[in-house]
Formats: sequence, structure tokens, C-alpha cells
Amino acid sequence: MMAHLLFVGDVMGAAGRHALRCGLADLRSETSLDLVVVNGENAAGGAGITPAIFQEFRSLGVDVVTAGNHVWDRKEIIPFIGAEPRLLRPHNAPPGNPGSGWVLLDMPGGWSVGVLNLMGRLFMHPIYDCPFRAADEVLAAKPENCRVVLVDLHAEATSEKYALAWHLDGRVSVAVGSHTHVPTADERIFPGGMAYQTDAGMCGCYDSVIGVDRETARKRFVDAMPGRAPVVEKGTASFCALLVDVDTGTGRACGVRRIRLDYPFAD
Repeated sequence: MMAHLLFVGDVMGAAGRHALRCGLADLRSETSLDLVVVNGENAAGGAGITPAIFQEFRSLGVDVVTAGNHVWDRKEIIPFIGAEPRLLRPHNAPPGNPGSGWVLLDMPGGWSVGVLNLMGRLFMHPIYDCPFRAADEVLAAKPENCRVVLVDLHAEATSEKYALAWHLDGRVSVAVGSHTHVPTADERIFPGGMAYQTDAGMCGCYDSVIGVDRETARKRFVDAMPGRAPVVEKGTASFCALLVDVDTGTGRACGVRRIRLDYPFAD
């Protein structure tokens, strides 16, 4: 059986949520989506996610929401994440953190899929445990009948993402990067059958600096003064994602397509 797996890049504020709604509706008009995974760590005003936004995503047909270094920015998510297995935080977080970074889902048609959320360590804060070892532990323990695995590599450095990808090739179906908000043009299928893209990009307004006000961001680079840049919530909102065709019997990717769709938005 061939399954269509969609990974959607970091959703940035209200504009990103708008792009997600529109993009999923348009994609579903042309193809079936058997699994939808969305990185939602910036969905609440550019920092964190709330239980209400998670439920909004689920109402759109999102199966799993992943996160990264902003996962704890909204304190109300801390008690929620422990009871919601479809909301992930990086699996290589320190022991004792609430929630999990790994979930197994039984899908219609009799196949199962695992979704794994990892965070890199180069140039990242906080610095979590080794993502390579965390991945090894999960994959060694996963059920044998789970042949399809999608991994969100939430990391800053391209080199670390590529190293993780080569470490995972032949053991997972998809490894796709998040965090940098800029879509890369390197989608491919590795020799072991794993689909890869260094970064899926973001859902949000690109007339900005990775989703925030460009003038505020520019000034911070010039004068090095602290300050929070507001999220851009007007103009064109882009939906960025990676669509992968996977053979559920073997877990190997058979096709990979980078997606960017643009929608007008005014908050």
C-alpha cells in the first residue's frame, strides 16, 4: 500500500495558522493525505503552543504536532502535554520532562506509523541530550510491524541535520528538518529509502525575517540591544511542507515533493 505523508514546517502565529488551514484544504482537493504532522512550536504568537491551538490543528485533520526549543514557552502546555500523546516535545529532552517525543499510531488499512521528534545540539538552547543516541533507543525498541517512521529534526546546523539523516537512513521513512523557517531545495531520497529535506520552511509571512518584523530584527543585529520582534501578521502567508509517498509494506519512500503555497492574509 502506498501512503501519502505530509510534514508541515513551523507554524508561525496567526498568519501561519491561516496558511495551514488553506494549504491543507487545497492539498486534500488534489490528493489523499494519510498522515499529517505539523511543527507547532511557534503557533501561539510566534512562541509556543496552547491546548486550544493544538485542538484547532486536530480539527483540521492534523495527526501529530511536533515542537522544539519553544515547546515550554506557554506554561499552560506543561500539564496538557503529559496527557496528550499526539503533542510531542523533543525526545532527547532531559529525563523527567513531561510528555514524550515518540508516538505510535495505528492507521486505517492495517499499517502503523511512528513519529519521532528530535532536537539538535549545535547552536541550540537549551542543550538537550544526544539526538543520535535517543533515536537509536527508540528505533531499537519499536515494534517490528511498524515499518513507517517520520522524524522531525529540529536543529539549527545543516551539518548536524545531514549527519543525523545519514545515521537514520535505512531505518526510517522520512527525516525532515524544522527550526530555521527557510525551505531548502535539497529534497531527495537517500540510498536506504529515506526521504529527506534539510528544512521544510515555515507557515507564515516571508515578507519578514523568518516570520518577525524585519525592521526590529535588523536593528537588533545593528545595535545588539535586546528586544522581542513582533510576528508579521499581514500580507502573504505561505504554506511550506514536504509530501512523501511511502510504501507501508517496506517503509521505503518512493517519491518526495517540496510544497509552497501562498495565501493573502490580514489579521
